[in-house]
Amino acid sequence: MTHKIPSKYTAKPTAKDGLVHYTADENRIWCDLMTRQIPIVQKNACPEYLHGIQLLNFPNDRIPQCDEISKVLYDATGWQLEPVPALIPFERFFHLLASRKFPAATFIRRRDELDYLEEPDIFHEVFGHCPLLTNKAYAGFTEMYGKLALNASSEDRAMLAKLYWFTIEFGLIQTLQGVRVYGGGILSSANETIYALESDVPIRKSFDVMEVLRTPYRIDIMQPIYFIIENFDVLFELIDLDLIQFVKKARQLGMHQPLYSND
Repeated sequence: MTHKIPSKYTAKPTAKDGLVHYTADENRIWCDLMTRQIPIVQKNACPEYLHGIQLLNFPNDRIPQCDEISKVLYDATGWQLEPVPALIPFERFFHLLASRKFPAATFIRRRDELDYLEEPDIFHEVFGHCPLLTNKAYAGFTEMYGKLALNASSEDRAMLAKLYWFTIEFGLIQTLQGVRVYGGGILSSANETIYALESDVPIRKSFDVMEVLRTPYRIDIMQPIYFIIENFDVLFELIDLDLIQFVKKARQLGMHQPLYSND
């Protein structure tokens, strides 16, 4: 999705052979991120995500190509991975989601930003989000969100961003093994994957659409609050709701006090 700040990164172009050619160091960064994150998600991610990891079978020694990810996603849910520049306009982002295409900027973070990156890189998009795009309920909700946001006013989009943030990016889910992570923003972060489940600092609340829409967030901190869905049917059922009416009601009720400072 687009950002208000200029990108520090330049996405790599797709060459005539249809591939994005990464350097040896960029491939090593992918390898280091994978090596660090796989044991963490195996312990903390939901079963549906881990199933997606198995289906996608990411290479350990290089950054995967969008086409090879797309083949697996398309067979599972009709989705594809779309290579994009580092930053894209909101309208293009929503249009891609509505068309069952998930954007992936073709750059990977620098080694000095392994732990935190202000922009979504290919590790975040591919490792964080693509495994669950093999799940029909998650994929269906993501498509619906794109269609809804594409046709919403800018004011309503700002409210709908909270729904995306607290589900697709930073959502938790109840499983037979206990609460687990499904949000891609968490699962692509070594520190937050552990923090989201084990720290006694954040508040963890049962998912409620109105509460989510009334809850402020910041993108540059460990999240002070997470919402837990009972199962992925909760996301699928959101498709049938008139979410714009929920947005209007949330705006009338007003926003909750932030659980963070703005410093």
